[in-house]
Amino acid sequence: MTTPQYVYGVTRADATLPEDVTGLDDKPVELVADGGRCAAVVSELPQGRALGERADLVAHQRVLNALMDAGVVVVPFRFGAALADRGAVEKELLADNSERLGQVLDQLDGRVELRLKATYVQDAVLREIMTGEPEIAELAARLREVPADAADAVYYDRVRLGELIAQAMERRREHDGQALLEAVSSKSEAFVRKSPAREEDVLDVSFLVPNDRREELEKAVDELGEQHGERIRIRLIGPLPPYDFVPEA
Repeated sequence: MTTPQYVYGVTRADATLPEDVTGLDDKPVELVADGGRCAAVVSELPQGRALGERADLVAHQRVLNALMDAGVVVVPFRFGAALADRGAVEKELLADNSERLGQVLDQLDGRVELRLKATYVQDAVLREIMTGEPEIAELAARLREVPADAADAVYYDRVRLGELIAQAMERRREHDGQALLEAVSSKSEAFVRKSPAREEDVLDVSFLVPNDRREELEKAVDELGEQHGERIRIRLIGPLPPYDFVPEA
């Protein structure tokens, strides 16, 4: 009987897994190798139910975090990777991709992913816009004087005010995001910038950082927090599994 395997990622064939690390449904985590330079980090796939419970996501992350904490270089897989059995892991995953996976392991070895997220303090930035943008300030002041029973008459002016504020925020986001990125990116080996998800987001970027430069980058981020704290909240998250630096298949 074949046993489907859940795959957390790929590491070197001679890697040593942390003791007592368990995966989905607390099943033991093992290495599957095909005789080459790489091995897959796997556990048995839970049977009789669909994946996707919160506990599954936590277990997936727990395994990868345990590998990172133990200093084991790994190409992390996104949640949900599974193959039919150990033979499929050996042939379809490892044998067919050994050279490419080995190159990615070399690129990630001795490095961590750190993610910087910067968000506007909205009240502070809105005050800044009202102070620095006369057209917006004048329109806002005029609309404040309109009686409540006449609100419908200035509907399009209110729409225009919203558009002007959004444009002003976008100009600031572009300028501030680039300034923050330039202040930190030189401390990293590579970075991946993500599109802002919310209006108040200034910058969302992941850095690939050599271990011996991590403290330098963290110090640079701390300095940015001190410089911009009144108008921009800055957080550094990690270390994280380096998902953002694994090439697409």
